[in-house]
Amino acid sequence: MGAKMKPAEGAMTLAEMKEFAGFSAATQRYVRRSLDIGLERDDALERWSRDGTEAASIRAQARIYDRLHEVRALMPDDADLDSIEPFMAPLVTIAAFDLGQGRITTFSAFRFLYERLIGAEVRPWLPAAFCAAAALPHLHPDLRRKLLQSISEAAATASGWSNRQPAFFPQWVEKVDGTALSN
Repeated sequence: MGAKMKPAEGAMTLAEMKEFAGFSAATQRYVRRSLDIGLERDDALERWSRDGTEAASIRAQARIYDRLHEVRALMPDDADLDSIEPFMAPLVTIAAFDLGQGRITTFSAFRFLYERLIGAEVRPWLPAAFCAAAALPHLHPDLRRKLLQSISEAAATASGWSNRQPAFFPQWVEKVDGTALSN
């Protein structure tokens, strides 16, 4: 534990790591890829594309994620309807893209990713964005059903949200001679 990290922060980081570990391998890979693109961490195309189809998907995701700057800047301070529309429209569009890729298949994985892409202040808006994107007709009905059933009543009706920023940001780990080295 770092000198500046408090025990509660360490426990929260460990809880975030455990949550990430509970996602499928495909979801973990998509979250890491998305964070590389959305946070401009690495060359996602070089790191994540295994073929032409995946390269095209990464390029499309990068174009969609260009709107993340706009979403971060337009974060509403309250429920003023005039400020919600310019914020929610691009957020739902980005969410619809991610859900349409078929790798984010639960609200918890969606929340995990978007808290890191945008920040803790997006938490109150995530159930609405998720439900709106998950209900769009571009998704197969079975996927729509699975997505919408994954959001708990507690998540959909929460009366308040933590403003604690996420601490764990998963990233690519190289293996060299059987030993994992973090980039």
